[in-house]
Parts: sequence; structure tokens; C-alpha cells
Amino acid sequence: MRALVLSLAVLVAGAVLGAAAPARADRAQAPGASGHFPMADEVVVLKSERRLELRRDGEVMRSFPIALGGNPEGHKQQEGDQRTPEGRYFLDTRNPNSAFFLALRVSYPNGDDLRSARQRGVDPGNNIMIHGLPNEPKHPSRQYLQSDWTDGCIAVSNAAMIDIWLSVHDGTPITILP
Repeated sequence: MRALVLSLAVLVAGAVLGAAAPARADRAQAPGASGHFPMADEVVVLKSERRLELRRDGEVMRSFPIALGGNPEGHKQQEGDQRTPEGRYFLDTRNPNSAFFLALRVSYPNGDDLRSARQRGVDPGNNIMIHGLPNEPKHPSRQYLQSDWTDGCIAVSNAAMIDIWLSVHDGTPITILP
């Protein structure tokens, strides 16, 4: 069922962008004027503004509202603190089969995060993702989009997640600002 939903989402994204459906969502690029939808070369998250931006050459291509961890103020310090990390990372893995509608893993913790956690004697946590809504929601969609509810991840609408998924490559840098 999940594969069918993902395939339909990619088909819809392709139709909206005027493209033929790609064979694989993780390698998809929708055509634009040059034959390809422009890919972002950076993702910027502005936590205080609850916004994620896809940028190319420093210019904002697209912007999406986000929800953060339930305790969004400050940099993630340890597992379970419900904070979203701050700093420079990379999108390093895709998960089309997560418990949420698509997921892109943020490379947290980095070396600095690991050293800091070790000095404090705590587990820094991991599995920070950009993802859509839960596949098995407990609340109406609008509730997820109007409050901070994750354990430290960056949540977007499912429609936004399709756009982000199709607009970034693995290894794209992500900067998460306070």
C-alpha cells in the first residue's frame, strides 16, 4: 500500500509539474525550461520562523511551513530533549518506508555534537529527519501543521515533502538556524 501511495504521489507531482512520471522517486527530476526541475543546492531551516527554504545559488526557490520538536528553543543537547538541532549538516539518507510520509535524514550528530554530548555524559540522540505527516495519524492533518509535535525532527505537509524529496540530492547541505 505504501509503495502505491508513493507512486501516486510521484505521478501527481509529475503531472503538476508537467512531467512524465519518473521510474524512481529518489532519482526523480521534473522537467523545467532547461529540461530539469532546478535542484536545490542548500536547505535552510529558520526555526524561529517555522520555515524551510530550498535554495539554489543563494536564492530561495521554494519555502514551506514546518513543525519542530516539542521543545524547539535551543540546540539539541541529548536524546529525548525534543529539540531540533542547530548548525550545518547534510541530508545523507532517504527513507521512503518510514513511519511518516517520506523521510530525509539529517546527518546529526556531527563530530562537535558527539564531543559535546560525551563531555556531558549523555547520548546525543540521532535519526533527525525532514518528514511528512504520520502514516497512521492520531489527529487531523491541520493539527500537525499548527503546532510543534516531533521528537526533534522537521515536519512538513505531505505535499511539501514530495517537493522537497524531488528537489534535493543526497549530500545536500542543510543549515538549521535558531
